[in-house]
Amino acid sequence: MAEAASTPNIQRIPLTIAIMLAASMFTIDSTIANVALPHMQGGLSAGLDQITWVLTSFIVAQALMTPLVGWLAQHMGRRRLMLISVVVFTGASLACGVAQNLEQMVLFRVVQGVGGAAFIPLSQAILFDINPPEKHTQAMAVFGAGIMLGPIIGPALGGWITETLNWRWVFLINLPVGILAFIGIFLFLPKAPSENPPRFDFVGFGALTLFIASLQLMLDRGPGEDWLQSWEVRIEAALALAGLYIFVFHTLTAKRPFFDRRLLGDPNFLMGCLVSFMLGMLMFSSLALLPPLMQNLMGYPVVTVGLVTMPRGLGMLASMMVISPLMRMIDARILLALGFVLNAIAAWQMTLFNLDMDSNLIIVSSVIQGVGLGFIFIPSNTLAFATVAPELRTDGAAIHTLVRSIGSAIGISVMQAVFVMNMQTS
Repeated sequence: MAEAASTPNIQRIPLTIAIMLAASMFTIDSTIANVALPHMQGGLSAGLDQITWVLTSFIVAQALMTPLVGWLAQHMGRRRLMLISVVVFTGASLACGVAQNLEQMVLFRVVQGVGGAAFIPLSQAILFDINPPEKHTQAMAVFGAGIMLGPIIGPALGGWITETLNWRWVFLINLPVGILAFIGIFLFLPKAPSENPPRFDFVGFGALTLFIASLQLMLDRGPGEDWLQSWEVRIEAALALAGLYIFVFHTLTAKRPFFDRRLLGDPNFLMGCLVSFMLGMLMFSSLALLPPLMQNLMGYPVVTVGLVTMPRGLGMLASMMVISPLMRMIDARILLALGFVLNAIAAWQMTLFNLDMDSNLIIVSSVIQGVGLGFIFIPSNTLAFATVAPELRTDGAAIHTLVRSIGSAIGISVMQAVFVMNMQTS
């Protein structure tokens, strides 16, 4: 690629560090609040079924904003979009740190999700563009390692901050990182002329927004409203189905759909999106319930909770360190299958959790799950974009991130719904 060839190492390295600072800040914020949820629950006067909105509101806002990233990048340019996103995300982090009630926290987390939506797809697209094709696997390993900083240091850092300072500092810690990311992107991401993006597809975006928002409302409100026994949940389910139908039909038939239809003709990309959806469900769903279990029922200090959940991220990092040479020797599909098998083993181990267990079972299952997630992440990302045209990468990265976010939100909501139903029947 011309862009890869024209980006010297002296600029490529600091640019990689800058964009990965932004991406890592986003993923850390996705997990750092988990161990602080019980403390936030008391500070914000929220119920156990409400406090998870702090997680899902962030993920859903990101999911709603992610489809716009490709169009905005064409309209504004990647550099300007990244800089604005860093400012919005960092400012929203400050607002979360001073929020006084659950309503304010959810609102500011929505703004955070909107601000951070561009980080993952643009970082991924930029890394593909500034590196030659023979280094794409290495670039995805760097990208994956940066993304995995959240699961690795997020829980432990969140526990330490909550114990020694206050849960509010799990958000305020983003301020210096955001400033450094802004400076690095400002200095090293070259200006590019904005393109003439296609006319904005309001119908496609509106239908997609209706589907995501209605689905999330249905999943969040269903447990407390007895699911389809409630007219509210029925309406939300109907709106979600209508939004999905309109979006699919419109994308297949419109002259200029919201997403380029050429992506639908790439089987590697479609399979990569399916794997990304399942990865999202696996990555975050269990993390939403483990901290309350360990703190509220098992009596673990918040710092210990962070340390016990940290091995999951270490397992992911360890697998990512060996995945690049393995992909040169072993078919990537075999590595993907191995990753899902390891996750199945970890899920079986989690069925053995009880209040009399020690932390060893949690640690072992977390490490196995982390290694499995690492075996899924990089091969699926590399294969998904192996045959995507360069001009479609930003759109493709946005879709890829979107389906992973939807999977994460659905996974957390379903896990919480099962938990609430089990409480009602026990």
